[in-house]
Amino acid sequence: MTDEADASKASVPGGDNVKVEFEDGIAWVKLNRPQKRNAMSVALATEMNEVLDALELDDRCGVLVLTGEGEAFSAGMDLRDFFRATDKKSDLERHRAYRETRNWQWRKLMFYGKPTIAMINGWCFGGAFTPMICCDLAVTAEEAVFGLSEINWGIIPGGVVPKALSTLVNDRKALYYIMTGEQFDGRVAAELGLVNRAVPLATLTEHTRALAKTLLGKNPAVLRAAKLSYKYIREMTWEEAAEYLTAKNDQTTMVDPERGRERGISEFLDTKTYKPGLGNYPR
Repeated sequence: MTDEADASKASVPGGDNVKVEFEDGIAWVKLNRPQKRNAMSVALATEMNEVLDALELDDRCGVLVLTGEGEAFSAGMDLRDFFRATDKKSDLERHRAYRETRNWQWRKLMFYGKPTIAMINGWCFGGAFTPMICCDLAVTAEEAVFGLSEINWGIIPGGVVPKALSTLVNDRKALYYIMTGEQFDGRVAAELGLVNRAVPLATLTEHTRALAKTLLGKNPAVLRAAKLSYKYIREMTWEEAAEYLTAKNDQTTMVDPERGRERGISEFLDTKTYKPGLGNYPR
């Protein structure tokens, strides 16, 4: 490896608006505007795109955890920076800003090459629902506060928030919070299916770390294929899904350097060394 490659490898992606910390295969990616409750600006979107691109090919990142610096996950879109500022710019500049945001919040996160976990450590409002939902898994603090408060300002939830919400929450419940603007806590978020689990804030990082380590213990090629195939088949018919999953299984077997299928079947049927259990996720 060249000196230039060594230097690149040792560097940490991110900047003023996004902070990245590495820990034993986990990349903790923090929205870093705590003074604004991590409201998402155009500059933050640009940095997030760069960070996601870099970490997807960085061996130090086996699992990506998305969270917020300070007491909030994110208060949503920075209305002054994003909307007021772009209103005064050309149509091309405005759509460029929208594209930067859409690229990281759902185009990249939804089909990211590595497992992603949203760790909701505090306020989660409006536009923040999209990246939270587009992460593969989510854990929240019971004390976290969620809300779709746009109706109170005379506007509808923007971006693709309603679309993202509709993938996890049934119509009655989604419309209730969209139409009333009522806030709810992490326990309710878990009941709605927005997150996998709600835990006390004091143990949130511990639970998220344990979940990340569970994922790190899986075959990465198979884990990637499993999550992506699930997301793609949601919009397929049963027949299309059957054909796709058969082809995806064959593809995974071919590209998996660990030959996980061959080893797993042998351990389960032949040597009896694999016995499925509950794993080590804290309960």
